[in-house]
Formats: sequence, structure tokens, C-alpha cells
Amino acid sequence: MNILMFGWEFPPIQNGGLGVACHGIVEGLIGNGHAVYLVLPKVAPEMQMFSPEVLKLLTASESGGFVKVAGVPGGLYSPYATAQNYENWIKEVKKKEPGMIYSDNLFEEVHRYAAQASVHAKHVPHEVIHTHDWLTAEAGIQAKKISDQPHVMHVHATEFDRSGDNPNQTVYDMERRGMEHADRVIAVSEYTKKIITKHYGVPEWKIDVVHNAVKPNFSAYHKTHHLNKTDKIVLFLGRMTMQKGPDYFLKMAKRILEVIQRVKFIMAGDGDMMHQTVRMAAELGIERNVLFAGFLKGDEIARAYGAADLYVMPSVSEPFGITPLEAIQNGAPVLISKQSGVSEVIKNALKVDFWDIDEMANKAIAVLQHPALSNTLKTHGKHEVERMTWHKQAKEIEKTYLKTRGKK
Repeated sequence: MNILMFGWEFPPIQNGGLGVACHGIVEGLIGNGHAVYLVLPKVAPEMQMFSPEVLKLLTASESGGFVKVAGVPGGLYSPYATAQNYENWIKEVKKKEPGMIYSDNLFEEVHRYAAQASVHAKHVPHEVIHTHDWLTAEAGIQAKKISDQPHVMHVHATEFDRSGDNPNQTVYDMERRGMEHADRVIAVSEYTKKIITKHYGVPEWKIDVVHNAVKPNFSAYHKTHHLNKTDKIVLFLGRMTMQKGPDYFLKMAKRILEVIQRVKFIMAGDGDMMHQTVRMAAELGIERNVLFAGFLKGDEIARAYGAADLYVMPSVSEPFGITPLEAIQNGAPVLISKQSGVSEVIKNALKVDFWDIDEMANKAIAVLQHPALSNTLKTHGKHEVERMTWHKQAKEIEKTYLKTRGKK
């Protein structure tokens, strides 16, 4: 099957889990014999990781204008950027490139991408259109008008995950419009499916749940940190945003230190709560035990997992959450929020409500103090994760494609 796919980020240009998931999906579809035409705001030379016969990387515009400006690193690619983030970023870009033609408004830029990207529907042979989240939904809508081929909208996160009970109305409207116009919707978890039916009015029959997976890991990073060897390490790796719960991680850290003194808490990532998180560590009096590692990528991530005695994902609302799977791959036991999609598919992990700081701390202490528990979680967890492949999940996505074409 020929698939016309619209993406916003893709390795090596990525800011988080969406790029990782898109890479896995594309790899899985190609491995199952499909041809993927992936349209992105920018194509970097390093992206030529697949055979050109099976994956055709396309820029959103033939003219080159879109590509030229997209070469400046920043919020253009980030599916996590707010309208204010984008506005601040574009002001800096325009100082460097005063002749640029990019919009000052993120939402106008999304429509600009949609208009230019959807043109490919005229020239690219395809049987299905696949979009990812709100940033590319409009491109899918426009492409369907051009080619009259079915549109599948893949929901990796909703505005309710990112913003809680105070969603940005414009983002919400674009999400809802995309889901209404799509022939089918893929949700990354049952947790996300419930949000979609409750807040967006999409009927259950229209939604297929396809959990994420994880790429095979061939790394072998073990206790590579340069801290005191008697210190235990608890890791947080994710965006410093309300959704990811960095404040709950610090509250947990405070409780753990009341019982175990020789523990270091590494917080890797960046985001709009970064300064607030640093300040909170100081206010709690635990700043000497909290190390801020910044945004990690590539082998740095694997080394962080390999150094950890425990990985904690205290997300307030996590549609799926690939990082616990990556942590397990690299030999770290995990403690995850029950408010996450990944908690539906992995048994060998400790689970807790994000708001239950006492229980979170108690479970973390148990792992740090009892090697038998830690080893059991690591051993059985690794066997479990090894069975979660993108090849299998791509087969599930293929079933959704066939449903749009009236086949089973």
C-alpha cells in the first residue's frame, strides 16, 4: 500500500516522543512491505536512513522558501510549542533573517504548512493519508479534498494532556476538526481513547487503539556515572511541563531523602517549568541532591538510563509514554503513573497515581533498598519489552487502513 504521511518532526529533527513514534511507525510499515511518502517541514541530509525505493522524504514546499527558513533550529518543528513559544522564537529568527516570510503566528504557520504540504496529494500515488496530531490534521483534510483518499488521524496527545482543564481553544478546535473529518482515528491507548470520546465527541466505533512500541536496543550502558559510587540514582527524563509532573518528582525526592540520604535525583529535559522546578528544589532544601542535566539526545539518553537505579515517570496525563520502555531496555526498573497509556501494556513496573506522593516515595524506597525487587523488575520487564515491536504495531495500523477502504 502507498501511504501519504504528514509529519511535523522526525529524527534527527525532534523534540520528544512524537518523533520517536513516527520513526518507529514508518520503520514498521516499511518492514511490512508498504511504501511511505513522508512530508515534513524540512528534510535534513541525515534523514536518508531508509532505502529511497520504500521511503520518499518530501519537503512541504517545492519552492524552497519553506525549507530555507525551517533550517533555523527552533519551535517550528516542536509539537510541544505553545503559541507564545513560537512567537518568541520567530522574533529571534527574524532578527537573524530579516527577509524571511514566515508567519508571526503559530496557527497561521500550521495552515501555511497544510496548504503547501497537501499539494503533494496531486502528485504522490497513495491509497491512504496518515496524519499525526493537530499540527498536521489540516494538511490531511486538504489532501483528502484533493485526492479523495481516506484520512487516518493518529492522536499521540491531546490538548487536555498538555494543558489540563484549561485547553487552548484554537488548538482544541483544530484537533476536533481533524478527528471529525478523518475516516478513522488511531489512539495510542485506551486512556487516550476515553479522552477523545469524552472531550471531542468522537464515537467509539471510529477509534482504533494501537499502542506504541520501542525499537530494539543493542546498547550496553551500565553504571557509567561519575558520582559517588555509594549514591543511588533516580532519574526523571522528559519535558519540564505540567503534563510530565516534575513537581511531583521533587516532592517524592524530598520524602525519599528523609529515609535514604545517599540518593541523587537527575532531571533531564527542558520546558516551560524549568526555572520553576529549579526554584522548587531549592525551596524544598534538596538542591544538593538534584542535578539538572538539560535536554539529552542519542547515546546520552541511553547512558542516563544505564546509570539509573530507578526511572520515574510521574506524568499527570500521559497518552502513552515510550520512555519507561526505553529505560527497561537499558536495565533500569521503572515506576510509572497510572495516568499513562504505557501502564496498560507493561506488567513489570511499579504503578502509582501521580498525586499520591507517599505511595510513590514508598515504592521508590522499596526498589532502592531491596536488590531482589529491583532485579525482578529489570529481568521480567526486559523480557516483556522485547515482545513490543513496531513491526507488530504496524500490522495493527494496517488493519485501520483497510477499514477505511471497506476491507477487513
